[in-house]
This record gives sequence, C-alpha cells and structure tokens, in this order.
Amino acid sequence: MTRVEFYVLPDADPTSRLHAACRLAAKAWQQDFRVFLRCQDEHQCKAVDELLWSYRAERFIPHNLHVENPRAPVVVGLDETPALSQGLLINLAPDLSNHISRFARIIEIVNQQPELLALCRENFRLYRRQGYDPQRVEL
Repeated sequence: MTRVEFYVLPDADPTSRLHAACRLAAKAWQQDFRVFLRCQDEHQCKAVDELLWSYRAERFIPHNLHVENPRAPVVVGLDETPALSQGLLINLAPDLSNHISRFARIIEIVNQQPELLALCRENFRLYRRQGYDPQRVEL
C-alpha cells in the first residue's frame, strides 16, 4: 500500500515548501526513485522548474515539466497521469491527486500558513477515509 507522510515545516514561508520539495526530489532521485512533483498551478510549476535548475550548482537534478518530457527522472506537473510508474509523489497542490495508487510513496509538504494547515488537515482525514495510514514528520 502507498505510504503517505506529511512533512511539517516550522515556518509559514511559501518558498520553504518549494525548497523542501527540491531537497526531497534530489534525495529520492539519488536513491533511484522516480519523482513526480505535483504543483498547484502552472505558475508554481515554472517556479519549481527554475528552482530545480539552480538548486545546487554542484549537483544537477534531471527534471522536466510533464508537458515537455513526462518520462524524465523528476517530473514537474499538475495532476497528469504519470507516464511511468512513479516511485514518489511530492504533493504541493491543495488537494489529493487522482493517481494515488500509481505511487509507492506520497509526501505532502505542510507549512504554518493557516489556510494551508486547514487544507492539509482535511487531506489527512481524506487519506484515512481511503484506508491509508498517513504519518506526520516534523522537519
């Protein structure tokens, strides 16, 4: 069954979520996992794409937007159907993916923004209702 984790950041800075997503994507890719970074909108997709290009100068993270190459090791998209069996879904969108079962692991990144906290609490409940056992991880 898919493993679901909520990574909780200590601050309310939206860019912290993007940096955490890039850090997790890099780590997963280094461990030979396929990664799908699910963004909330096109603007966030472009921001994540740019951040991945400049995340660490000494280490390239092979990635593409889903519309450009859905078979890249790290894919940045919305809620498109993964082209390949993806190992990890990093969800930055406010709702659950329609493709949960296609992933071995899902990470939801939460910060201390009140509206995001409320959405993530609801997502936590939705995962439970669907039979998953989401775990909380403090960062």
